[in-house]
Amino acid sequence: MTHPNSPPAPGPLLTTTEVAALFGVTPGTAALWAKDGKLDAIRTPGGRWRFPESPVRALLNWSQR
Repeated sequence: MTHPNSPPAPGPLLTTTEVAALFGVTPGTAALWAKDGKLDAIRTPGGRWRFPESPVRALLNWSQR
C-alpha cells in the first residue's frame, strides 16, 4: 500500500467500484484489499481509495491464467 502522503501514482486511477467490477467483488471488499495492502492504493483527501490501473490490470490478468 502506498503511504498516504506520497505523490499521486502515474497513470489512470480506478475507483473501488471499478476495481470491484473487474474482480467480481463488492466495493467494500476492494476497499478492504486496499486497507490490508493487498492492492496498491492511495487515499484521496476525502478518504476515498484510488487504485493505479496498471497494477490492478496486471493482477487481474495474472489471476485469470
